Amino acid sequence: MVSDSSVSACRPELLAPAGNWECVRAAVANGADAVYFGLDKFNARMRADNFTREDLRELIPFLHGHGVRAYVTMNVLIFTSELYEAAEYVKTLNDEGVDGVIVQDAGLAWMISQAAQSDEAFSMELHASTQMTISCPAAMRFFERFLQLSQAVLARELSVREIEACAKGSSVPLEVFVHGALCVSYSGQCLTSESLGQRSANRGECAQACRMPYMLEVDGRMMPLGERRYLLSPQDLCAQEKVADLVRAGVRSFKIEGRLKSPEYVAAVTRGYRHALDAAMEGREVDARRRAEDLYAMQMVFSRGFSTGWLDGPNHPLLTHGKFGKKRGAYAGRIADAGKGWLDVNFSGSVPVRPGDGFVIDRGENRNEEQGGRIWKAEGKRLFFHGKASRVDWQSVRAGNLLWKTDDPALNQALRRTWAGLEDAGKAVHLHVSGREGEPLAVSCRAAGVRVESPQPLERAEKHALTADVLKAQFGRLGGTGYALGSLACEVPEGLMMPLSVLNRMRRELVEKLDAQPAVCGVRRAKPLDVPVFERGKASEEAAELSVLCRSVEQAEAALEEGVRVLYLDFTDIRAYREAVAHLRGLAADACIYLVTLRIMKPREEGYMKFYEDAAPDGFLVRHAGMAEYLRGSGYRLAGDFSLNVANPVSAHVWREFGGMEYATISYDLNVEQVLDLLHAAPGDWFELTLHQHMPMFHMEHCVFCSFLSKGKNFTDCGRPCEKHRVRVEDRCGVKHVLLADEGCRNTLFNGQAQSGARFVPELLAAGLRRFRVELLAESRDEARLLVRSYRELLDGRLKPEVLFERLHAADRLGVTEGSLSAAGRR
Repeated sequence: MVSDSSVSACRPELLAPAGNWECVRAAVANGADAVYFGLDKFNARMRADNFTREDLRELIPFLHGHGVRAYVTMNVLIFTSELYEAAEYVKTLNDEGVDGVIVQDAGLAWMISQAAQSDEAFSMELHASTQMTISCPAAMRFFERFLQLSQAVLARELSVREIEACAKGSSVPLEVFVHGALCVSYSGQCLTSESLGQRSANRGECAQACRMPYMLEVDGRMMPLGERRYLLSPQDLCAQEKVADLVRAGVRSFKIEGRLKSPEYVAAVTRGYRHALDAAMEGREVDARRRAEDLYAMQMVFSRGFSTGWLDGPNHPLLTHGKFGKKRGAYAGRIADAGKGWLDVNFSGSVPVRPGDGFVIDRGENRNEEQGGRIWKAEGKRLFFHGKASRVDWQSVRAGNLLWKTDDPALNQALRRTWAGLEDAGKAVHLHVSGREGEPLAVSCRAAGVRVESPQPLERAEKHALTADVLKAQFGRLGGTGYALGSLACEVPEGLMMPLSVLNRMRRELVEKLDAQPAVCGVRRAKPLDVPVFERGKASEEAAELSVLCRSVEQAEAALEEGVRVLYLDFTDIRAYREAVAHLRGLAADACIYLVTLRIMKPREEGYMKFYEDAAPDGFLVRHAGMAEYLRGSGYRLAGDFSLNVANPVSAHVWREFGGMEYATISYDLNVEQVLDLLHAAPGDWFELTLHQHMPMFHMEHCVFCSFLSKGKNFTDCGRPCEKHRVRVEDRCGVKHVLLADEGCRNTLFNGQAQSGARFVPELLAAGLRRFRVELLAESRDEARLLVRSYRELLDGRLKPEVLFERLHAADRLGVTEGSLSAAGRR
């Protein structure tokens, strides 16, 4: 027999979401190996029901009693004023027996790693959240150097081949999303909710702006979109058919999205992936009927349409069809005829139709109010609908309209039965079974220091040999004892036997010994986490320094003409850097020129660095952990940009200490009060603040240019419309936001209205900040000069903030707002 312990060590886990107790039970009953959930603070799904720290005392024993691991999400940025509370939260999680904590903030992750190294009682695993934007092996290596990672959640935008490259390039087990809602923006890199409504996605307050309809302006003219107005709303991810490929790629944990979803959703999706993962591990295909039933159930519990996301590589039109942004369910068929209260339907053949089922009619039009209702009666191809319970304008229904099934009460009832009556299984015990021919069989619970042996030796089997499954079945019969089998590791050679009666006696003896050891499931108390204290920020006599981020040579020339000597070049074509740097040095030999790295780095994109290094800049503004790893120790001057999410002094220390950054840009998630808290907790020369910008909202692997301005599916056949057209995306308020594509074909949508922190400059100077940045977007040379001159005068004390605002309002018809820096009404 192959050692079951070796199988367990490499066997992937199925990780299910839970927003409440019913979801936990649904996950456990349908085959989850682990469940992740959030508490009432520090988690990225604050709209979920969530749990409290008090709930852990009941929840953790319930999960462990059923052999299921418990992971808690702390996948948000931690503000300076919250560090001590977050540290106490982490200690509580460890002390209550949580198996792992999923973390975004690099500073908090480092504090946890320090605790794991210095405190034997700290046993909880550290998992890197997908909010860390780990998208390449270099990023994995960067975090591996100073974090004690047990697992890392990769960015959702990777293909199977890219995931495999990450697995081969790191020793950290990888976790990958396989099902659920796809964010159009890279996780940890979406500032849309923050920019438009001061609701930070990095703080669990996403407003789901990607699910809204938009208009598209191309070269100054509105583009007819028909029904394709949901430009940024991806179909949901369904990797059911990719599970075996992901197992071969080296994925350790298969993660289901959905902490805001229903328990029926958790049950159906967990069950479907349990079937797929078990089949993949056994080297077989899922039965076709089972696969179809699972797919139908997953469509019914929630679906905006399914795709394999990025797992097959980029296919932009498939990812985002643009026709709707919310649940549709399963496609039922096409309407052949209609009258008041009835429809004749040419059914697709795969979707069951019963009285009570809910449907919606897709008329291919852009209307906010859906047309739909419940079936009263079905006769062949004709469906009759409840008059009062249906919201249908029957005169508007036409032959050819599509019919979608949105609700299946019978399925929901069947799913609820899967966890009905699921009870607490008792305290989990983890057993180790060993023995050889001619020796007793030994069963031990090492955590409790308990061991029992068989009264007779193992013998060669003539018929029924011992297997891991037989041993699990016999030692798992713990009902009514207060214990449950958590796991069983087996080291017994093949072909041996032991009578079942002996195994039963051994089980009873084991329980008696466990009862005599009340501390079997006890948790040792960890020491409080250390929160580092740094030199406090203070006022400085040095003059304030203004840097300018430029997106064209003309803007850079304008900045130099206004006396600026720190430039960041952020061009869409990185091949232009070499000539641009040489030209600008000719204009101002004393200028310090930084190149801005790409915001994402994927496997095999290290080649971009050749274009950067050939330009011979003075330094780099680093936007991604992979780039930080590549440039570490290179001799260039390095600064960290906003995308590194520096929100507290500990995360700033991490990027300085392990990333080699001279200073870091303060996260755009902080309002002015939180910025001041940060500056009072660390030296001002650690930081730079972006004083004026069009905030980068969505940063996407998805290419709007390809989807809506070409007939191709990705960069190989799109014809590069991003190089030929000026595109703006108009929201429901009529604001037009600028869309740009970078060298990696990733799109960024910039807020059409500029944000300024001019009013707060005196407070920031008093707190010790001396580095301020202005970011240009599409300004002309003259507009750039006016903007830069205004901020230089402001920092020199020659221009009051209110005069600056009046000047910039006159220069920009949209005006300027204080945006996310404003403290009014915030958190």
